[in-house]
Amino acid sequence: MMRRLSIALVSMLLAAAPLLAQAPAGQSEFVPVNGLPESEKLPAAPLLVVAYAVFLVLMVFYVWTVWRRLNKVEADMRALEQRTAKGGR
Repeated sequence: MMRRLSIALVSMLLAAAPLLAQAPAGQSEFVPVNGLPESEKLPAAPLLVVAYAVFLVLMVFYVWTVWRRLNKVEADMRALEQRTAKGGR
């Protein structure tokens, strides 16, 4: 009984899938929205400035971390060079 019910449910979903998947009728060209209230409008300049500021901060942080890691590697290489020059481990 449960198997028949599950098969029936799956077949109904499969039959309804093409109806649900159809895209709504679209427009043939771009239509700008002119009647927005002022509370719905966002100025683009502050968002752009914030986006560039966040990107700049992230890039500076990345360069700083790479610089620190490079300094550690250089210090390790100097220590290794000194150890090999002495002939020891």
